Amino acid sequence: MSGTLELRLPSGLRAVIEPDRWADGSYTLVVDGTPQSHVDLDDPSRLFFEYVQRIGHVIDEWGDPGQPMTALHLGAGALTLPRYIHATRPGSRQQVIELDEALIGFVREHLPLPKQSGIRVRYGDARAMLARLPAALHGAVDLVVVDVFSGARIPAHVTSVEFYREVAAFLAPGGIIAVNVADGPGLAFARSQAATLRLVLADVAALAETSVLKGRRFGNVVLIASASGLPLDWMPRLMARGPHPAAVIAGRELVNWIAGAPVVSDQTAVPSPAPATSLFTRGGSASR
Repeated sequence: MSGTLELRLPSGLRAVIEPDRWADGSYTLVVDGTPQSHVDLDDPSRLFFEYVQRIGHVIDEWGDPGQPMTALHLGAGALTLPRYIHATRPGSRQQVIELDEALIGFVREHLPLPKQSGIRVRYGDARAMLARLPAALHGAVDLVVVDVFSGARIPAHVTSVEFYREVAAFLAPGGIIAVNVADGPGLAFARSQAATLRLVLADVAALAETSVLKGRRFGNVVLIASASGLPLDWMPRLMARGPHPAAVIAGRELVNWIAGAPVVSDQTAVPSPAPATSLFTRGGSASR
């Protein structure tokens, strides 16, 4: 692919695939002015956006290196993480749920998936489609990635304790949920999401750039959760490798971090806060 490609989606939003001028073979998907994904077709194991790299660290820590996994992705973007799992854990089984079929058609036409990737894409609302997934997936998924956005905000219906209980039902023993949360100074939304996850699953941790975790600026916090112990022994070392100064909040520190944050229900759920438009510049906070 050469040059910039554009598609007007049925929703009226404008989707653009732009070549990365700094890295041959790499492309950025931008939707309605918001960077959504970065893909390196030559090396899908190379992750660009900082929060995606943190989820990549979690994937690397699960099981034995290279061992196939079963993954469920809620939200697709340019399918960056499904490509990463295929590249680093060959033979993995992956299901992807994405609302916008036209967007994925645009991505797959110009940024094609590897042949025999084992990645199955289903179209529909992330929460509604959970009930339509194969029954064999219940209790069999090693990793669920929740990365659902409407524009630059997380829809309310995928933030509640009822939603997370539906998601947790798919986890295999030792399985992990990874949630991309976008929030601003104070992190009231992110802390409330951590409190909500902790009501569903026993072990929860927050991973992010240090300045974001301290509530100094808008950014992405990756929340990971499991019914059993999370693979955190090596995580501080991995986080120290980048990108940017980063930290892991877990255990007693996590309990203190979410102290007083309300658990979200279907009745009280609200979308994530809207970022300033100026935030979305090249290399800024993004999704998928």
